[in-house]
Amino acid sequence: MSQVSSILKRDMELFNKDLDSEYIISDTTSDIDLVADFTEYNPLHNGHFHCMKTAKNHFPDSLFVAIVPGLFERSGRGIPYILPRELRAEIAISVGADIVVEGPPMGIMGSGQYSLCLCKMFKALNTSYIPRGYKKVDGFDEILKRVNMGHHVAPKPYKIVDKTTGEILLRDKLEEDNYVIASFANSLSKIGFDFKDKFLFVERIGGVSGTLIRQSIVEDNFSNVLDMMPQKTVEVLKKSIKEDSIIYGIRDEDSILNTANNYDFEELSSLNLFNDKLARNIIDNGPFNSVDELKESILFGFSTHFKQRVISILENPIKKSKISEYIDGYPSNIRILGYKNEECLERFNQKINNENISLF
Repeated sequence: MSQVSSILKRDMELFNKDLDSEYIISDTTSDIDLVADFTEYNPLHNGHFHCMKTAKNHFPDSLFVAIVPGLFERSGRGIPYILPRELRAEIAISVGADIVVEGPPMGIMGSGQYSLCLCKMFKALNTSYIPRGYKKVDGFDEILKRVNMGHHVAPKPYKIVDKTTGEILLRDKLEEDNYVIASFANSLSKIGFDFKDKFLFVERIGGVSGTLIRQSIVEDNFSNVLDMMPQKTVEVLKKSIKEDSIIYGIRDEDSILNTANNYDFEELSSLNLFNDKLARNIIDNGPFNSVDELKESILFGFSTHFKQRVISILENPIKKSKISEYIDGYPSNIRILGYKNEECLERFNQKINNENISLF
């Protein structure tokens, strides 16, 4: 069994374990401030590092917790991560995080689904502050202002709405980082979490290219990107290349083709992100001899990353009903991927609002 197949098998077992677990609320009385930063760290670069340092400087006595998405190792774009989450956590701890916890499985969910899970994690952590990077664009300052006022800001197709006042704040499509902020405000409002004055917005820095970083990994040549990442990131990447533990772009193709070729219409249409039209499209165009052939037959969705997410669902076939059940109970377990020291671990245990805590 390949490394990726082993990871996916393990993570499906963890997913099912989470489904069978009950969220047990803790009776916490801690006055510890906790800063919770959600980021994929794919890999951790100077933009992430800048956001972390800014938050730690603003709240020097707070516990800094990084929420790193975990299960199935698929990004919000539906694409395999560069490094497994335990290595992403190792880098985060080495450059300043106190605790790293496992976030929800991004690549097999729609953006609204994992945004809701992340916000439920913020609530479970009793989060005091949420740092968030953004890109400065015309009209976005007003959206940031409304979010920090605690307003129910929500992204709609090609517009951003303040549902607290009923105003349309922007008639345009937001870039990804900025869209996430509006999505968080929407999800936090839905779960009744008071986020007034909790966000610390950090303007994105320049000089970092994800494309060049990924190219450097493929070519095993970091000469052009050494100034884009902390030294620890470069060290872990080089070591992972040497040990053949980079998982970027690697799929469990047998599982994908097995699902696409052998599931019937009802089984396909029941999967998360699927509808009858997509299921019929796959049935009518199969059987498939390769993942590339399958990918060509998938209809385009609203998201530019829809095809990759569909491939991830075929790779990890989970029904809509199971995803809904998972979201309803999230986070039934809080898995710690890494921690700075025992003191940080104890402070974390005192702070969070969930008794089901385990080390990964």
